[in-house]
Amino acid sequence: MKKYKHIVVPKDGKRITIKGKKLSIPNNPIIPVIEGDGIGRDIMKAARRVVDAAVEKAFKGRKRIAWMDVYAGEKANELYREWLPDETIDAIKSHYVALKGPLTTPIGGGFRSLNVSLRQIMNLYACVRPVHWYKGVGSPVVHPERLNVVIFRENTEDVYAGIEWKKGSKDVKKVITWLNKNMKTNIRTDSGIGIKPISVTGTKQLVRKAIQYAIDRKLPSVTLVHKGNIMKYTEGAFRDWGYKLATTEFRRKIVTEDELWSKYKGKMPKGKILIKDRIADSIFQQVLTRPDEYSILATPNLNGDYLSDACAAQVGGLGMAPGANIGDYIGLFEATHGTAPKYADKDVINPGSVILSAVMMLEYMGWDKAAVMIEKAIQKTIDKKTVTYDLHRQMKGAKKIGTSAFATEIIKNMR
Repeated sequence: MKKYKHIVVPKDGKRITIKGKKLSIPNNPIIPVIEGDGIGRDIMKAARRVVDAAVEKAFKGRKRIAWMDVYAGEKANELYREWLPDETIDAIKSHYVALKGPLTTPIGGGFRSLNVSLRQIMNLYACVRPVHWYKGVGSPVVHPERLNVVIFRENTEDVYAGIEWKKGSKDVKKVITWLNKNMKTNIRTDSGIGIKPISVTGTKQLVRKAIQYAIDRKLPSVTLVHKGNIMKYTEGAFRDWGYKLATTEFRRKIVTEDELWSKYKGKMPKGKILIKDRIADSIFQQVLTRPDEYSILATPNLNGDYLSDACAAQVGGLGMAPGANIGDYIGLFEATHGTAPKYADKDVINPGSVILSAVMMLEYMGWDKAAVMIEKAIQKTIDKKTVTYDLHRQMKGAKKIGTSAFATEIIKNMR
């Protein structure tokens, strides 16, 4: 076992390895877990209890998770005097699968987002966010049950590349002067400048992951979301490169929307996946008016950021929205909301996002039986109208309970 400065490696667990280009999961895998800042302390305790109970009940003690606490954010700064220690990165890279709570990020200044740093350092290029409705949860739309999508958002490029220069700085003056002089632009001198790179490499690995997900789960379509009508060489290229990858690497398994009408007269051939594309602003109204026409949305970074939260709003908010950041092998599963420090240590926040992220983690490990058990128990708990305050205010006749009590109710409802 590797020794770390502050991380204690469980002696009763085994490391996940790679065999034959696939993860090899032991019956007692060591799973690094970042508790998170603010409400992370409440929701992660609840999530671990729920996961442990589900694994115990599903596998009758034959399997269990050996949790390994690793540190980022405020607790890491206390222990290491740095916000994202090298040994935390090393531990996640070495163990491949990890669970994470929300981390502090200042707005408008200070250090870069720790969430973004984790994704970029480990090349976790696919942010995967499934969004579907749990019956009984309040919704601002009439038919929330029609929305059942998985958003694959590129995780390392576009605005997440973080290439920008502050207004009035020496560097921004150089950039503006050079662009105006050499590229014949007309940028105002009082501008801040940002660059959004979108590469063929980043696009292909994201779209490949999305199409393979559709194949594995027998989903009907993958939609490329872009603003290519305006930004032709970045977002338009995302669309073009996505289609090219689909028609070269997955030719026997896909049909493009053009082919559907030109070759198949609008009738989808059996067993194929439809590859289509939509302009970003159009898809925002279509996930409201025609959500059942979409199953997977593959997007550049910023579009996916907006879209995933907009979809989550239709099914009850971010409290019920899970997320994962996945690379070739490493999977970092995390709550999609923030740290909400004013609610920290008050035992009131909905732990649903991190619990459902843990469900995604269990599915990633192939422990589907435990994952299904948790989802069914969550639905039963909602059916009984025993929920946290965010769901309580959207439901008539519900009983409001706290974070730990919600976890207890989920565990009671496991079958």
